[in-house]
Amino acid sequence: ERAKGKTVEVGRARFETEAHRYSILDAPGHKNYVPNMIMGASQADVGVLVISARKGEFESGFDKGGQTREHALLAKTLGVAYLIVVINKMDEPTVKWSKERFDECVGKLRPFLKGCGFKIKREVKFMPISGLTGANVKDEVSPGVCGWWRKCHESGENNTGKPTLMSLLDSLKLTG
Repeated sequence: ERAKGKTVEVGRARFETEAHRYSILDAPGHKNYVPNMIMGASQADVGVLVISARKGEFESGFDKGGQTREHALLAKTLGVAYLIVVINKMDEPTVKWSKERFDECVGKLRPFLKGCGFKIKREVKFMPISGLTGANVKDEVSPGVCGWWRKCHESGENNTGKPTLMSLLDSLKLTG
């Protein structure tokens, strides 16, 4: 897998916070491994759909035939209760934590996810992150780097009233 740079098998890891115990299932994104993705998603209460903010990457994943569409539809079909859409690579030099780029991605995803059957206001949350630096994963991105995020999450914009992915996960009411 490392040599190809693609996830093939469903990877598993566990960790705990003060609120919950988590099992992560890292499901493949490449179209050749959709059956493995289905196996991972069928076991999930919460899906984290990782979207690239980088110009061209978001578009190729979301345009007709892109894996983003297929994964979102499969997640809903397989009974994933919540979908957290993280817009990743916000720190990328062509993106630079741009609210306009974040809003562009969210604006295209929202109607599609609604069409998949997700109740946007209850089941879908949107959050900008940097997987490379960890910004907004465990610790909130600095206002000096991203001046708009604090106001956005404090107002509940994009159904996200929490500053980080971890705090958002801990706030979800899971029944399973």
